[in-house]
This record gives sequence, structure tokens and C-alpha cells, in this order.
Amino acid sequence: MTTLDFAPRTRAVYGPGCFEELGRMAKELGFRRCLVVADPGVRDAGHMDRACRLLTDEGIHTFCFSEFDVNPDTHMVDAGRAFAKPHAIDSIIGLGGGSSMDCAKGINFVLTNGGNMKGYWGYGKAAKTMLPMIGVPTTAGTGAEAQSYALISDAETHVKMACGDPKAAFRVALLDPVLCLTAPAFVKATAGYDAISHAVETWVTTKRNPISQAFSREAWRLLERSFERVLSHGGDVEAMGGMLLGSHLAGLAIENSMLGATHACANPLTARYGIPHGVAIALLLRHVVAWNLAGVDGVYSELHRDLPQHLEELRRAAGLPRRLQDAGVQRADIPALAEAAAHQWTGRFNPRPFDAHGAREIYECAW
Repeated sequence: MTTLDFAPRTRAVYGPGCFEELGRMAKELGFRRCLVVADPGVRDAGHMDRACRLLTDEGIHTFCFSEFDVNPDTHMVDAGRAFAKPHAIDSIIGLGGGSSMDCAKGINFVLTNGGNMKGYWGYGKAAKTMLPMIGVPTTAGTGAEAQSYALISDAETHVKMACGDPKAAFRVALLDPVLCLTAPAFVKATAGYDAISHAVETWVTTKRNPISQAFSREAWRLLERSFERVLSHGGDVEAMGGMLLGSHLAGLAIENSMLGATHACANPLTARYGIPHGVAIALLLRHVVAWNLAGVDGVYSELHRDLPQHLEELRRAAGLPRRLQDAGVQRADIPALAEAAAHQWTGRFNPRPFDAHGAREIYECAW
């Protein structure tokens, strides 16, 4: 019998122009002194200044932090805490892609509960109340605004740590597709493919349940029909809306189903080679699906009759690398990569039992 524990913690507000509601919603939540966490690209695009104006118009004091990159690590989170602490902030806004969301959550953990991010690796380790947060994605990809996890890299080992707690969920997610139109083409491609992988992986994990699969199925429908339109027509608000809403629903699926071997194999590629996460996912997803077929007979076909081939077509449309060797991966490194992948948390939820031997098979197929 399937068991589940479903508790939606984040209010989702979706629609073109809904970013204009940021100040009002922050005021309703009692924000008075707010830390705005936005990556440098979002800051340079002017979204941070606009957010601050909307907040200031409601009498909310703002303090801006952007000193982190696409893979926020423990040092960057500590820098955010050091910046925020003297300002006595009472709230946080994560504005940007997954890195902004993760960094905002990470700062919240260490600012309110002390210690360092390693202490929150796992789930449910925040003993004290955390500050209320609003998430505003500017890319359609990670769905991090729908999740209670922060993915933070260890600055020393480069291992990605999943640090989760119900208190780390955003109170509100503002989903405005207009904000995503300004993302570079490469970001649209990699973030979009990552979102597609979330729908595919959550569909089959050992933790899947009727609620998670409802999110996965609708996420796949929206993403699969919108992805190529977004790539070929950058100003298509409707298609971008489909990607953004699909990404959010896939994030909800992750929250209730987790991920699998694709993400377990992708993280070591980023840690060892610096390969962008979405690129690593595109290199691996179709091979993991093919490897899993024996363990989930017929389940994938509910999404597409030949899912591995269709995923390859979507990768090709995005112009992302096809083989690991095209991304600079050395074949001699595969055994070490496989050992690292076997220790990734998401691998334990893969529908086919996953270990270093399985990871090596996947890497060899992808090389």
C-alpha cells in the first residue's frame, strides 16, 4: 500500500506581471527589514533594483546580497550571514535561478540556527524558527521555490549537500514568466532541460505516490510542449509561462517524490569538471532512462512511447553536448566518478537499484 505525507507549504501566485505584487505580499507577511538575495546576472538585469523599489514603496527596508555564483557554497553562505547579521533582518527574498533560492535558504539556516551548512545536511535539523521568505524565480528550471531543500556545495570538497527542513520552505512563490524572458539562451536551454529531468525522474522514483505523479505528469505535459517554443521564440510569454509553471510543478513533485540516478551521476560531473548542472543532466538523462527500463516496465511509456529517443531529440533541439567526452570528461576518471555518484543521496530513490557498478555502466554509455 502506498503511503504519503502531503503538506503544501508554499502559496503559488502565477501570471504575467504578478511580480508587481511583491511589495504588497511582503507587507502582508510582516516584512520590515528584508534581505534580497539575487545572483549577479539578475542584479545586472535590473530585477534586484525593481524588487527593492516595490518593497520600498511599501515601507520595507531592503539590503541586497549578490556575492555568490551558480553553485553557492558554504563560504558564500557564510558571507551572506555576515552581511545580513548587522542589519537585523526579519525576512528574506530569493530572486533569480536555483542558485539564488538555494543561497537564500542557506543564509536563513545559519543566520537563525547558527553553526554551518554541514550541520544541516539531511532533513529536519533546524531546531529554531526560520525567517519568512518569498521566492521569485527568473529562470524556468530548478523549481527550487517549491522545495524545502537548499543545495549547497562544500567549499572544500565541492560535494553538493542537500539541506532540508519544513521551515526552509518559501511562504510565497511569485511565478511571473515575463521575468524569465530576459534569461540568456543558454540558461533557458539548460534550466529547461533540468526541469524536464525533474518531471521524468520524479515520475518513477521508489518514493513516488499518486500526488507526486499528478505533479510529474502535468509538469511533463507543460514542459514537453513548451521547451522548443521557448528556444526558438525567446519572447513567447505563453510558452515561457508553460515552462515556469511546469518547472514549479516538477519542484513540487521533487518535494514529494525525490530524484534518481540522473542527478546522482550529474553532481560529480559538476564537482570534478565544473560542468553546468543542466549540461550534465542533458548528457545523462536519456541513458539513465534506458538503464532503468527493466525496472519500470511500461511506466515511462505513459509519458512517451520512446522516451529515451524523445529526450535525445529535446537535447539536440537545445544544442547541448551529446557525449561526456564532448564536455571534456576523461574516460579514465569514470571509476572515480562512479564511486562518487554511488554516495549521492538521490541515487537511493532510483527505481532500479543503483550503486557504483550501475553508475559506471551509465557513464560508459554516455561517454
